[in-house]
Amino acid sequence: MTLLASDADAIDPTATVVDDVAVVEAADPYGDDLHLALHVCYELHYRGFAGVDPEWEWSPALLALRAQLEQVFRTAVVADAGVPSDTGAAEVEAEMDALSTEPIDGEGPSWFLRHEGTWEEMREMFALRSIYHLKEADPHAWAIPRLSGQAKASFVAVEFDEFGGGRGDRVHQQLFADLLRAADLDTTYLGYLDRAPAAALVPVNLMTMFGLHRSSRGATVGHLAATEITSSPGSRRLAEALARLDAPHACRAFYLEHVEADAVHEQVLRTDVVGDLLAREPETAPDVLFGMRAFGVVEDRLAAHMMDAWTAGRPAIALD
Repeated sequence: MTLLASDADAIDPTATVVDDVAVVEAADPYGDDLHLALHVCYELHYRGFAGVDPEWEWSPALLALRAQLEQVFRTAVVADAGVPSDTGAAEVEAEMDALSTEPIDGEGPSWFLRHEGTWEEMREMFALRSIYHLKEADPHAWAIPRLSGQAKASFVAVEFDEFGGGRGDRVHQQLFADLLRAADLDTTYLGYLDRAPAAALVPVNLMTMFGLHRSSRGATVGHLAATEITSSPGSRRLAEALARLDAPHACRAFYLEHVEADAVHEQVLRTDVVGDLLAREPETAPDVLFGMRAFGVVEDRLAAHMMDAWTAGRPAIALD
């Protein structure tokens, strides 16, 4: 942020922000340093930062650093996702089927919170999720101009719902701000960024990385499909947890909205977005599958962070 305090045009376009490339290459691909730096770079494409020259968004020197950070991150996710190069539509369909199959007794934060989680642990999850939910649907919107035909129309229809169907008070970002307020938490955009662990930044950085690259439009579609397919049952469990905890109505309302809306979105994405994209551009199948599996890779890391903290009796994020 020290660099960003200066004027963007004061930096030589050919300058190198990090002199030793090996330092970036050696960084933990899921670590705090890399993901805070990447998140700061990406935020310049969203709302920016107070006191930061908006021209930094397209600074060649900063974009070069961002590309180095992305390479380290993407290489790790590709290895962890394990997508065969010969993936086709059948494999994508099978992946969506697997994602939509719910176990009778599962594990992870939503299951834990439904059965035994405390109100304080629920508030910690809210704070961790605020990094994304206060910009919900924005990262996926980058894909809209990169799609065509029915895939584009149906993708926009899903995003239209995420943005409140034309009603500002129903925008999902606003519904989450209402949730935070009802839970007596900071409603400020990125209000918990300085306390959030890398595990909370990684999912947002992943979808932003996909969205900003036209070559990753298939991954964005796959990521959104995985998000919507898994959202409804997870939201139902959280709504049940909030009912058990007698939480404020605004907290329950956010998840109840997702139970209904995302069940519909799942079908739209499976048939009209993924199906149409693969029919038009079958070569995107490996990238679509990558987006789905990458979603699981990073979400599992965030889930593990929460569960490790709670089972050890420590907070998953500092709220005060």
